[in-house]
Amino acid sequence: MRRSSALIAVAAVACAGVASTAWGVDSAPAKVKPKIIAGDGVTGPRGMVWVPGGEFLMGSDHKLAQTSERPAHRVKVGAFWMDRHHVTNAEFRRFVEETRYVTTAERKPDWQTLKVQVPPGTPKPPESALVPGAMVFVGTDRPVSLDDWSQWWRYVPGANWKHPQGPGSDIKGKDDHPVVQVSYVDALAYAKWIGKRLPTEAEWEFAARGGLEQATYAWGDDIEAGGVKMLNYWDTKERPFPVVSPKAGGAVGTSAVQTFPRNGYGLYDMTGNAWQWVADWYRADYFKQQAGMKLIVNPTGPTDSYDPDDRTAPANAPKRVTRGGSFLCNVDYCLSYRPSARRGNDPYNPMSHIGFRLVTSDSEWREWKRNSSRSKTTQSE
Repeated sequence: MRRSSALIAVAAVACAGVASTAWGVDSAPAKVKPKIIAGDGVTGPRGMVWVPGGEFLMGSDHKLAQTSERPAHRVKVGAFWMDRHHVTNAEFRRFVEETRYVTTAERKPDWQTLKVQVPPGTPKPPESALVPGAMVFVGTDRPVSLDDWSQWWRYVPGANWKHPQGPGSDIKGKDDHPVVQVSYVDALAYAKWIGKRLPTEAEWEFAARGGLEQATYAWGDDIEAGGVKMLNYWDTKERPFPVVSPKAGGAVGTSAVQTFPRNGYGLYDMTGNAWQWVADWYRADYFKQQAGMKLIVNPTGPTDSYDPDDRTAPANAPKRVTRGGSFLCNVDYCLSYRPSARRGNDPYNPMSHIGFRLVTSDSEWREWKRNSSRSKTTQSE
């Protein structure tokens, strides 16, 4: 089935980027080696690591930085716990089994939600086009011009978190892979169930940097550290983007969490593998708005969205920030496997390369733990 114009538009900037081959460095990162503190279920939440908080330069003025990442500005965030890796298929399955939650991709698309993402006057698609499904990276069978993302993305009926590529796919043997095809709304539902929250954009970037001030990547300034591959991304030396023909090596996708080295705070896959939803609304000019401010403490983002670079949607269409890049990011098209890189995405738009991880403050976790204990006591009585 061919995509309707409404369903096509929702993926416009999910992995948009600019071509670049420069790998220079503007400034050397501070050499900081924080102590990694992992939660054990008693002194901190199990499966999470402690991010100490502090002041840092958010954004980037590096030659690789895109306009939305500029200018670098001083920010301070409080300490918090963060999931050491993406929420996995196994973890999300437990949530669904216990709550009977139905994800966005498993529901019929709502035209009232969709139409704010398309140009005014766009006609409503026929009911036959409004079927459950999600955006899937399908690639091409040969090199193509990179000015039209619709050549390698498709709305696939039946695609969802259990079938990321569509009805013929599954996640068997991938319990430890990031869950994908989850919308921002789905991430919020999971967060409420487990007693955590999505990180703010500032918290996410502070954590991704792992204690390194203005390093190009989450581990330093070289794409490979000592010849070691540090993330799951699209290496254009191995195949041109977005070619996925059998001759070129077949389709690409997520890797198991914790496959690659962790950063200074003990966090895995802060860049690469799958994009990550964060709490803030997306404005392409948000960092510019903060230029000149001496120090911004615990920012929670703008109150609305603005993305003039998306040619297929109104500039003020609702979008939430995604961070970290994915297995599709590459040097020729999308350089978003850097801590400062940012994108906006329709909060109701699940895609085959977007997942999430959660955070909680120490006080939030202890309060949730107390409430959970009271609930269990009440149920037993």
